Order: sequence, then structure tokens, then C-alpha cells
Amino acid sequence: MTESSTDVLVADDQAMIRGGLVALLSAEPDLRVLAEADDGQAAVAAVRRRRPDVVLMDVRMPGLDGITAAREIVDSTGGNTAVIMLTVYDLDEYVYSALRAGASGFLLKDAPPEELVRAVRTVAAGDALLAPSVTRRLLHRFASLEVRESSSELAALTDRERDVLLEVARGGSNADIAANLGLAELTVKSHVYHVMQKLGLSSRTQLVIIAYETGLVCPGRDGATSEPFGGAGAAVRNSRGKSA
Repeated sequence: MTESSTDVLVADDQAMIRGGLVALLSAEPDLRVLAEADDGQAAVAAVRRRRPDVVLMDVRMPGLDGITAAREIVDSTGGNTAVIMLTVYDLDEYVYSALRAGASGFLLKDAPPEELVRAVRTVAAGDALLAPSVTRRLLHRFASLEVRESSSELAALTDRERDVLLEVARGGSNADIAANLGLAELTVKSHVYHVMQKLGLSSRTQLVIIAYETGLVCPGRDGATSEPFGGAGAAVRNSRGKSA
């Protein structure tokens, strides 16, 4: 990506939808569509060749599905390529699976064009974005989770790293966390990186997921935000190189 452009890959098996997305993004002066893909396998291959900043990924595609492709992309790029999942289906299993795979955003295909463009810019800046209806459904999912044993998974973390993970799960940016914990922003960034390394994760959204799954934080309790991913148009900073 240059200073003035964000490189995007569009993956959708429906040529008409894919073409519309390409046209929409190409009309923006700061966005550049590097490549297109009509299935998950082609998307993964194109990311390896072109290294875009953002991938718009359809959930349901023939062959390799979008969620599996997203997981491979996030893992292979170390989170440096952000993935926004697109679907016509507002279903919990897609949202949860996509975020566990490390996706930085999840939007419905009936979202206004300006919302999709804004989402690309948001995740390119290192943030995470969810549609409002998706946030509400995900919060309900968190609230009803059967909390799994956290001691073994989080045992490798220092007390300070657990504090940082808790702040991440509350939706704090690096600046927010630094202010709350009395640390330098670079120190927070380093802690976030080490937490991801210890837990074998590739994105900040995955940190939020594990914090809720293990019961380290629960919706509406211990200062947890009522919308862990910031709600409409807001952001949880992810692990991509410039903003971990």
C-alpha cells in the first residue's frame, strides 16, 4: 500500500456482485482493487501473490469457503491482511466462526455502499468493524456461552499481560489502555503482541473472543463494554503491523 492508497482483493463467486464491489471501490481515489477471486482457494492464492491490505470475502463460496479462506489468510500473513466477511445471511454461526478465524469485520450485503467503503478504510487503519445487528447478536452469544476453563490457556500470561488482555476485551485502543494502566503506548503494543504470541492468535478480534470464552470478561460485568467490538462504525484495534 502506498501512502495514498489501500490495496483490496474482492472474493465472491457471483460475478455480478463481485463486479459491483470492484466498481464501487475503484471509484474511491484512496482504494485500489489489486485482484478478484471467485472462490476461497483463489482468494488465498491471490493474497499470497499480491499481499493486499484488505480482503472483501464472501462467506459462502464453492470449494474452499470464505471463513476457512479467511483463517488461512490471517494465519499466512500474520494478520497483516485484514479480512471483511460479506454475506446475505445474518446467522450467529457465521459471525462467531469468522471472528474466531481472525476476521476484522463482518457486514451484510445489503449494507449501504458508503458503509462498505468506510469499513474498508476502517480495517485498513488497523481497526475492527461489525454491523450493528451483528454486534447485538454476538453480544447475546457471549452472554450465553458456557465458560470454559481459562487457567491452562491464560496461565502463560503475566499479570500485566492479563490486565492488557482485559482492557482489549473491553474495547480499548492502545492509547486508552496506556492511559488506564499508566503505561507507554509502545509498551501496550508490545504486551498485545506478546499475548497474541503466547496464545497462538493472529488478530485482536481473536483476543476479544478468547477473553469472553474463558470468562476473563463478561458482558456488563467487571467494567466490560456492552458492545465488545465497539458497535456500528467503531473499532477495536487489531494486530496488523501499524497498529497492533
